[in-house]
Amino acid sequence: MGKNLAEAKVSIDNIKTVAELFGSRDENIKFIEKEFDVRIITRNGEILILGEKENVGAVEKLLFQLIKVLKGGNSLTSSDIRYFSKLAKEGQEEKITDLYDDVICVTHRGKPIKPKTIGQKLYVKAVKRNDIVFCIGPAGTGKTYLAMALAVTALKEREVSRIILTRPAVEAGEKLGFLPGDLQEKVNPYLRPLYDALYDILGVETFQRYMEKGIIEVAPLAYMRGRTLDDSFIILDEAQNTTSEQMKMFLTRLGFGSKAVITGDVTQVDLPKGVYSGLEEVQLILKGIEGIEFIYLTDKDVVRHEVVQKIIKAYERYEESRKIQ
Repeated sequence: MGKNLAEAKVSIDNIKTVAELFGSRDENIKFIEKEFDVRIITRNGEILILGEKENVGAVEKLLFQLIKVLKGGNSLTSSDIRYFSKLAKEGQEEKITDLYDDVICVTHRGKPIKPKTIGQKLYVKAVKRNDIVFCIGPAGTGKTYLAMALAVTALKEREVSRIILTRPAVEAGEKLGFLPGDLQEKVNPYLRPLYDALYDILGVETFQRYMEKGIIEVAPLAYMRGRTLDDSFIILDEAQNTTSEQMKMFLTRLGFGSKAVITGDVTQVDLPKGVYSGLEEVQLILKGIEGIEFIYLTDKDVVRHEVVQKIIKAYERYEESRKIQ
C-alpha cells in the first residue's frame, strides 16, 4: 500500500442495513466512491474503504453517521446521500444525525416532515422562537412547505386558532375582475401551490373541512387590506412579488397571538420594470429588530432533483457575468 494510501473498516451487523446503505443498484455507494475517490467493498460483515488517507477517514465518519440514521428507523434518499457527502467534505458529518431529531409533524399518510438540511433546521428553529420570520432562498429549498408544516403543528397544539395563507397574484396585477368565474375560481390558479402542500400534509378531506369552518383561509394578498389578524399563523408566499406598500400593509395586519412567516426568492421577481420588491427593501428596514429574524437558504438547501441545484448555480453564474459586462 502506497505512502498516502490507507484502509478502514466499518462494522455492520445487519444485511438489511447494508442494502439500504448501498441503495438500489449500489447507487449510494457508487456516488460516495466517485465523490471521495475511494473504493468501498463489503467483506465478512464489514465495509472496507480503500483510498488516500484523508478521503478514507472522511468516508469512514460519513458511513458511521449514515448507519446511525438507518438504525434509527429512517430511510436515505439519493439527495440525502449527496447532501450528507457535502457535509462530510466540510467536516460537519456529526450534524447529520441532528437533522433527524426535529420532526415537525406527520402527514395524513404517516410520513414525518423534518428539516433535511442545516439551513432548513435553522429556519424551523427561527420560526419557533420569533413572531416574524423572513425566509429567502431559491426554488426547491422547502421554504413554503416547512412553513405550512409548522402552521399545522401550531394549529393542532392550539397555539393559534387559524391558518391564513396568502400570496400576491402578480400575474393578474391583483385585479382579478377580468378572469371568468367567482372569486374562488379566479384566484385558484395563483394559490394552487398552497393547496397542493396542504393536501399533502392534511389530506383533502381534513383540508376541505378546515376551509369550510374558516380554520384555514387561502386568499390573494389584496384581500388582507383593512384586517387585523389575531391568534393566527400567517404565511405570505412569493413575497418577492410584493410592492413596498403591500409588504408594509401585510406586516401591519399582525394581531395579538399571531405569527407570520414570509417566504420568497429575490432572484425571481415578476413585478413590472421600475417597481421595487418589498422583500428586497424590508431586509434593510427591519434588520436587527428583536422578534424578527431573516433566514437565507442557498442552493445547498435544495431538496428537489439534483439538477435543480445545477440550474440555480448556472443562473447565478449567468447573472454575475451580466453584471460584469
